[in-house]
Amino acid sequence: MRELWYQLRWALPLWVIGLLTNWLPENRITLRFRGSLTRPFLSRCGRNFQLGAYVTLRETHRMEVGNDVYIARGGWMDATGGLTLEDEVVLGPYVVISTSQHVFRDGSVRFGGNIARPVVVGRGTWIGAHASVKCGTGIGKGTLVGANAFVARDLPDQVIVGGVPARIIKPNEDRVAEFHSRQDYERFLTRVRDASEEAD
Repeated sequence: MRELWYQLRWALPLWVIGLLTNWLPENRITLRFRGSLTRPFLSRCGRNFQLGAYVTLRETHRMEVGNDVYIARGGWMDATGGLTLEDEVVLGPYVVISTSQHVFRDGSVRFGGNIARPVVVGRGTWIGAHASVKCGTGIGKGTLVGANAFVARDLPDQVIVGGVPARIIKPNEDRVAEFHSRQDYERFLTRVRDASEEAD
C-alpha cells in the first residue's frame, strides 16, 4: 500500500510532467515552466527552480532544493538517502547524483542490496556535464566540479576539482563577467566586432 501511495503522490505526477513537457524547446520559459510544475513534488523547493528536459528525479520526497537552482537536460538524481541542493546550484547536462549505492554479497552485486547516505551540494556550486557524485559526499560552497569528474569524497568551499576520482586543481576565484543577459551579449559582440575592425 505504501508503494502505491508513493507512486501516486510522487512518481506518477513527475512522469506526467515529463510526458507533457519534454518535447518543448529548451529556453528560459520552458525551463521555468517545467520547474514550477515539479515544485509541489519535492520535499522543499525554493523560488525560480529551472528544470531541463528528460531529467530523472527519484525519491523526491527526500529532495530539498534552494532558490535559483538549475538542473540541465538529462540529469539523474536519486534522493533515497536525502539530497540537498542549496541556493544557486547549477547542474550541467547529464549530471548523476546518487544518494544510494549497491553493495556486494557473496561476491555478487545482483542481490546484495543497497546502502543510502545523504548528499549536500553547497550554495553557488556548479557541477559540469556528465559528472557523477557518490552517496555520502558533501560539496562545499562555490565549488566547480569539472565535466566528467567523479566526486567520491567531501570537497571544501571555493575550489575547482576534476578527474576520476575528483581532486582539487586550484582555488575557485571570482571573475568579472562580460555579459549577463541577451542584450548584454549583443553589446559584447558589437564591442568585439568593432575592436576587430579597428585592429584591421
